[in-house]
Amino acid sequence: MRGQRGFTYLGVLFLVALMGGALAAAGQLWSTASQRARERDLLWIGNQYAMALRSYYRHSPGIAQYPQSLEELLEDRRQIKRQRHLRRLYADPVTGSREWGLVRSTDGRIAGVYSLSERRPLKSANFPPGWEDFEGMTRYADWQFVAEPSFRQE
Repeated sequence: MRGQRGFTYLGVLFLVALMGGALAAAGQLWSTASQRARERDLLWIGNQYAMALRSYYRHSPGIAQYPQSLEELLEDRRQIKRQRHLRRLYADPVTGSREWGLVRSTDGRIAGVYSLSERRPLKSANFPPGWEDFEGMTRYADWQFVAEPSFRQE
């Protein structure tokens, strides 16, 4: 009877170890899926900023200019009829912060945004049209969402 208790105890220990391994594998899968979702969000949000910056530039009265701050994309007061180029300011889905890296034009205005994350992206190929240059980049901070490709910084 005493030997059976030891055998049951070993069986329970084995099950606990097996469940721990399964939970670790599930956690890794969840982490990878979560990172892929944040990457998709970053591509969508970055594209929204790039389109808003292009719209702001193209709807400039007189001399075409980019905004001095991202807030100007929310309510463009340069004309009589105020225009919204962006619905809201989005947080960086990778860092969770509202702070973005800013790509500046030659006159110091904002021509693009990028994540401040130094993490390595999972996605390295098959980017949406317009963002094919992101292939092979080793950090999220390298993904620069600019109004015009000529503004990308090397």
